[in-house]
Amino acid sequence: MKKLVLLSIITLASTFAFSQKEARPIPSANIKNLDGETVNTKKFNNEGKPMIINFWATWCTPCKRELNNIADVYDDWVEETGVKLIAISIDDSRNAGKVAPYVNGKGWDYEVYIDANQDFQRAIGFQNPPFTAVIDANGQIVWTHSGYVEGDEEKLYEIVKKVAAGEKIDHK
Repeated sequence: MKKLVLLSIITLASTFAFSQKEARPIPSANIKNLDGETVNTKKFNNEGKPMIINFWATWCTPCKRELNNIADVYDDWVEETGVKLIAISIDDSRNAGKVAPYVNGKGWDYEVYIDANQDFQRAIGFQNPPFTAVIDANGQIVWTHSGYVEGDEEKLYEIVKKVAAGEKIDHK
């Protein structure tokens, strides 16, 4: 019984954990695109429309399930809100070679980068993927979420619609 209660608490905490209450800018870190070119995260931009930054890894089953589920509805999200999803793999240098084949096999329409040294992960400030951040029109991180369970993508889209409409996000 104690294990079940502990598991429930951990699941709820990871599902609804918010690491911040105040908006903050995207931190600066150098990461690589799938062509191996270095890109600084401060250059992420969506011309005044919301962005989703999603941290994942090829070894993380919930991460892949989340991004695959979003891929099914992503075109509708883009059409309705103009959102851009940026998928950041935190696979280390030993596994980074698995990222492009996986992404290409899934046909994701996301921008995909690799944070092999986890510099961006540390700058954002989370431990384990999946981790999602929503960025507003001003380039500010306004909402974060750790973990994934089926249906979280619907909650994420509700947040994106609010951000696209210029509404303030409540972290309660």
